[in-house]
Amino acid sequence: MDGRTGRPGEAPRTSIRASGGYLAPGGVVGDGRYRLLAQLGVDDRAGAHLWRARDGQLRRDVALTLIVGDPADHASARSARRTLERAAHAAQFHHPVVARVLDVLSLGNGIAAGEGLLGVVVSEWSKGTDLIDVVGDGPISPGMACRMVEPLVDAVEQAHHSGLVLGLDHPQRIRRGADGRLRLAFPGALPDASLRDDIKALGALLYVLLTGRWPLEGGPAAIPPAPHAPTGRVVPPRSLAPHVPAELSSLAARTLSDGGEGGIRTSSAFLRVLRQVAEAEERRALGQPGAADEEAGRTDPDGAVWTTKRPVSDPQQRKKVALGATVLVVAAVGILAWLGLTAISFFQTDEGASGPDVNVAESSKGKEAKPPPQEPKETKPPADDPVDASSVTVYNPEGTGDFEARAPQAIDGDPESGWQTDQYQQQFPTFKRGVGLTMTFDEPINLSKVKILGASPGTRVEIRVADHPNPHLDDAEVVAGSELEGDETELTLDQPAETTHVIVWITQLTEVDGQFQSTIGEVKFYPRAS
Repeated sequence: MDGRTGRPGEAPRTSIRASGGYLAPGGVVGDGRYRLLAQLGVDDRAGAHLWRARDGQLRRDVALTLIVGDPADHASARSARRTLERAAHAAQFHHPVVARVLDVLSLGNGIAAGEGLLGVVVSEWSKGTDLIDVVGDGPISPGMACRMVEPLVDAVEQAHHSGLVLGLDHPQRIRRGADGRLRLAFPGALPDASLRDDIKALGALLYVLLTGRWPLEGGPAAIPPAPHAPTGRVVPPRSLAPHVPAELSSLAARTLSDGGEGGIRTSSAFLRVLRQVAEAEERRALGQPGAADEEAGRTDPDGAVWTTKRPVSDPQQRKKVALGATVLVVAAVGILAWLGLTAISFFQTDEGASGPDVNVAESSKGKEAKPPPQEPKETKPPADDPVDASSVTVYNPEGTGDFEARAPQAIDGDPESGWQTDQYQQQFPTFKRGVGLTMTFDEPINLSKVKILGASPGTRVEIRVADHPNPHLDDAEVVAGSELEGDETELTLDQPAETTHVIVWITQLTEVDGQFQSTIGEVKFYPRAS
């Protein structure tokens, strides 16, 4: 080891050689200023060793990101310089859940050639708990997970507005503070890290809190990796922890997804869904009705209040109701019997009848007088009659539904009423992939075509079929699609599809004065002709 002398009057200090990854508590770095106390992790992707250390000059604890490597390795040295440049940029950024960068050391500037280090990022020490210890006892409740992640989302939003990549994509760089919030304790983004990597990291942090599994590559051995589906996509948290709300599970999975359209790609989109779920979880924890609670009073956008409270259980009242129902049933049976006898006597005539209304010539021939024949009622082929859905819900795998109270108006038989989406500032799929309605049928329908009435012109929809009302979007098969023309649009399937759940999925909203919103007045479903 190299001997180094401290300030006048101090005992000689021993520096360390970091070559080979050997770092030990008690050693000093940074020209003897920082004494290593405890190693908290290693980010192998960049040779970054994460330490708690003591600043001998200012007498305070600091967080050190030591970039280990051989100065003769030009590629490693170049990557280290890029990381240090990003860390120096981060020193201008201030946020409560991001540790402030205090200093950046490089070869010849605080680091001697013999120390085996390519750079050091010095940041303020973050008190709290390692994220590994946080999830070590098991997954976090959904509501708490939302509250822990939310401040980091805000930090990412502000950093990205400044063109800064934070580098959240390693769990050992994150700590939970005494206030329960997650904090970036070891700033220093990788050389090739992008804004997209920060967004994916938010999904990964939410994922690990909900499941105790890390979904990205390069995670620590102390946290098991998340399983992946045969398609290569990470398995949604709800598959590992059924108590996780579908919206929150979808948020994490879609944020991590790189393929296809509509992945969560901005912190503002992530934050909006996260806050909606957090509020719903808080209401549920307090025993208060949520947006989808059947016992809640609902407020329609036009001001009407929808109330669905259960009746009070009263034995005497039940007896009165039962007696009244019995009387009504008996009366109804009597009336139906009288009507039946009247109809029979009206259409039948005794053979010996000889009143003035009887045809005597016909009677002499022994023939009975008959009423004039009635024309048969016109019946339409089965394919011309729509099949009514038994229920409808708003389908939004990336958050709570838009105007859920108005969803039943899309199947109430009146195109003048209807359901509408929220008003968005951006077109799909910039913010999210879309939103729609799930219609459920009591019996399977061999769906042949769908008619949509009273819709906003310019809205584009897909007709999807699924095995259950709230599937992952990619598991719902697309069977038809079109841009809606307004008064009536007919979407015919190439091949009939037998299903009990049909999703009308909006992929493009109607634009009016820079705002994006769509309305669907009525949806009708037609089976294949038998």
